[in-house]
Amino acid sequence: MNALVNPMLLFTTFIAILAICAIWTVLGLSANKNKKRYHPVAGTILHLLLNFERYHDYLNDLTRRNTTFRILYPDNSEIYTSDPANVEHILKTNFANYGKFKDTKLRLYRKLNFAGSLHYDILKDLLGDGIFTVDGEKWRHQRKMSSYEFSTRNLKEFSSGVFKTNAAKLAHIVSAAVTSNQTIEIQDMFMKSALDSVFKVVLGVDLDIMRGTNEESTQFSEAFDKASELTCYRYVDISWPVKKFLNIGTEATLKKCIKVVDAFVYKVIQSKIEQISKPNETISVNKGDILSRFLEMNETDPKYLKDIILSFIIAGKDTTASALSWFFYMMCKHPLLQEKIVQEVREAAKIQENSRIDEIAESITEEALDKMQFLHASLSETLRLYPALPQDGKVCFSDDTFPDGFSVKKGNMVTYVPYAMGRMKSLWGEDAEEFRPERWLDENGIFQQQSSFKFTAFQGGPRICLGKEFAYRQMKVFAAVLLSAFSFKLADESKTVKYRTMLTLQIDGGLHLRATCRIAN
Repeated sequence: MNALVNPMLLFTTFIAILAICAIWTVLGLSANKNKKRYHPVAGTILHLLLNFERYHDYLNDLTRRNTTFRILYPDNSEIYTSDPANVEHILKTNFANYGKFKDTKLRLYRKLNFAGSLHYDILKDLLGDGIFTVDGEKWRHQRKMSSYEFSTRNLKEFSSGVFKTNAAKLAHIVSAAVTSNQTIEIQDMFMKSALDSVFKVVLGVDLDIMRGTNEESTQFSEAFDKASELTCYRYVDISWPVKKFLNIGTEATLKKCIKVVDAFVYKVIQSKIEQISKPNETISVNKGDILSRFLEMNETDPKYLKDIILSFIIAGKDTTASALSWFFYMMCKHPLLQEKIVQEVREAAKIQENSRIDEIAESITEEALDKMQFLHASLSETLRLYPALPQDGKVCFSDDTFPDGFSVKKGNMVTYVPYAMGRMKSLWGEDAEEFRPERWLDENGIFQQQSSFKFTAFQGGPRICLGKEFAYRQMKVFAAVLLSAFSFKLADESKTVKYRTMLTLQIDGGLHLRATCRIAN
């Protein structure tokens, strides 16, 4: 019992000191004739830790009281905002003043001899120097290269073929489950199929994780998911640098997971390099993948390629898979909307009643996808309520003032919260918490995009997600194929569906469904 009490007493004392410091700061500011206004304090990192399992709902509760507020850390404060004007200021208007890291370190980290800045230190072990962790010239270089690759017609055609192939493969697995009268855990299937897809598009490699034929691939997938969860936990666990130094607890587990992840990716990269370097071997069939194009541009540093690849994986696997999972959850909760989408898909792709899975997949052309306006709206409505990245943080490089009139100090962490923004009645109306795809359509049923500073699922400004259209295409292909072939309902209507607090918004315990064939099995 004492072993538990003493650390708690120490931590309580620490929080008390923090509170005294905050009061002292407020008193000091009050004495200043030219005082600045700072956003209200809504809690401390201890509150985030205590509410970790409902992390995003806790932030949503705080947003209902104040659109922008502060959370106190031992040596800093983090500003959380759901105000579109503030978000636009961070992501566009004063873009240069907000980034992923800063030159000056938090004093707490200096005392512990841990170099770097908060966001970079937290993410670098898993994502290295990939586009999600770096800033400045490194970010601009990767952004430029990635932007070019995502805009090529070659990648668009190559990726569309990959999506249709893997959607059909997943549909066949669902068909087998229907035949054997089994429930399916569709989030796990989406994770595996998305990983198969992103590896094929990025590396030109067939992992076949969906069918579980490769144990090494399965171990990689599980290790990557666990590493993502533990990396997210670092944001609320101020003791993680000590745990890492001592290699204990969650940090010891994270280290083991990252070792599995890195070893697997390095092996794939080396294999690809050897394949391409073999003389007199035709590799034209593989030139559609991103790695081959990077190698053609003489980007051969394995560490650099590994970091880029892991960034692509977390962007192309976890985000689309989690979004599709929440979408199918919404389809089960709203069966009439599910049928409406099926009708739209069948009309757009000219799918016949007796069509088979492979025929359905082939019929999902770019022209057909463009006609699926209600499906596009339904996916956007899903992302509004269940954004794949529920929050995103930056660091303020120099003193600033937000459009709301409140000041921000140099070194403050600044986070905008898509999860809370999607539920704000002031932005979406009194029915903000209801799933209503029609809100995205005009009177002619044509999709109407919202401001990227109101609908922040794909960021905005210079940092807007390069893979936005890539993600929509993948989600629409999988949704169109699966819904055309099957109808879905929850395996247990009474079970509460909750998220798992990770870097991406995944369903805790998966999404268990029952499927019924709409076509000849």
